[in-house]
Amino acid sequence: MTHRRSFIQHLAVSAGALTLTDLMAQTGPDWKKQMGLELYTVRDILPKDYEGTLAKVAEIGYKEVEPADPYNNLDPKQYRALLDRYGLTMPSTHSGATDGPNLEKQLEGFQIMGIKYTEVRGGGGNRGAGGGGGRAAGAPIARPVESAKRQADDLNKYGAIVKKFGMKMLIHNHSGEFEMLDDHKQTQYDVLLAETNPELVAMQLDIGWAAVAGQNILEMFAKHPGRFELWHVKDALGIKNADPKMSPSQRQRAAKLVPVGLGEVDYRAIFGAAKQAGMKHFLIEQDNAAEWGDSLAAARVSFQNLSRILS
Repeated sequence: MTHRRSFIQHLAVSAGALTLTDLMAQTGPDWKKQMGLELYTVRDILPKDYEGTLAKVAEIGYKEVEPADPYNNLDPKQYRALLDRYGLTMPSTHSGATDGPNLEKQLEGFQIMGIKYTEVRGGGGNRGAGGGGGRAAGAPIARPVESAKRQADDLNKYGAIVKKFGMKMLIHNHSGEFEMLDDHKQTQYDVLLAETNPELVAMQLDIGWAAVAGQNILEMFAKHPGRFELWHVKDALGIKNADPKMSPSQRQRAAKLVPVGLGEVDYRAIFGAAKQAGMKHFLIEQDNAAEWGDSLAAARVSFQNLSRILS
């Protein structure tokens, strides 16, 4: 302990008498300053008052958002202005581009909006086994290994296109990606991790659904360091006592989503491994927030609880 104190004192002197707090702050990002919300969480109120909802999200303290809607039918400059008005940024999107003759024009618009990670519909990058915004929880997935490899090939192909615009393709998961494929040796998620180019494709790990599927999140980070640049921070009950005979998809259907901090996912430990994971952005998400009576209130509870966890 004496040697430790001496070392810290020496660092403080050599760094121009920085305080211990200053030194600790340099060890890693202050994640509380970039808390994000997946807007799917408040999808029930967005159509009623889109701008007002964004204003309330920002008032809670969120700094980043991720839409799963067509940007309130605004053009890229208008949407960027809307975000700027409330001090929000949008590093990633689930309202992705669509493959076709004007794909690159769409990506130019994404640049204006500040997007760094996207999907391309028709490009193998839809939201996991459940598809896009419909979020078909526990839906069946294609079982052949060849299908997963084709999806990886598509992701790499479109990743090369979006890279020209300063972006990466993203892969989002539900729980079905952790079902064993027909070879009984690997899962769809295994194939996507192995077959996609990290320079072109980023994993957006939905931590809640992965945990529900029985995955050990810290072991995933250790086995594939640097691959998980994006996180969906989601909490659930029914993980610890799940029937081991249930498949990942069955576990997803049986789990109960709750605001972050009220479930069984150990986010203190998970954020402690953020550097190993390669995490750059994270978004709180609760698919069933409206069922709590007030989706915005649920988003506030998650924000407050995660802020305490990160303190």
